[in-house]
Amino acid sequence: MPGDPTREELVEGMIRVDHAGEFGAVRIYAGQLAVLGGTKAGEAIAEMAEQERRHLDGFDRLAAARRVRPTVLSPLWHVAGFALGAGTALLGPKAAMACTQAVEEVIDEHYAAQAARLGDDEAELRDMIEDFRADEIEHRDRAVAEGAEDAPGYELLTGAVKAGSRLAIWLSTRF
Repeated sequence: MPGDPTREELVEGMIRVDHAGEFGAVRIYAGQLAVLGGTKAGEAIAEMAEQERRHLDGFDRLAAARRVRPTVLSPLWHVAGFALGAGTALLGPKAAMACTQAVEEVIDEHYAAQAARLGDDEAELRDMIEDFRADEIEHRDRAVAEGAEDAPGYELLTGAVKAGSRLAIWLSTRF
């Protein structure tokens, strides 16, 4: 349709937003570890953070190889991600896990939709997204196992984090 992005623009937008999302995830976990490092919850967070760094490294390489510019909002995600992570961790380990659960549920949906849109001409990107999606689902499940649903204000907290995550996706795809 007129005004719709070209296939190339669509793929560039996917890489841009996924790079931004993985950068944001690394920053969220950094904020959580600043508060909860050295605790039982911190051990779980550190393990998930390592996988997110692997994801970010993958999108760093892909963005460079394809000459996809990062989102201009990276400085905002740098601060906002850390603040979200530290803020939820200050509410306690279960709130930090509720944040993780909410973010990962949104990312699961996001990655599933992207993978469905990609054809065999983008098999490498589709496979990367599916691989990373499996890790995100694992993070969500681990957060639930660690007590995310017992966090004070769980519904309000997860609703706000999901809304913010969806907004960040929308903005990063475009800018």
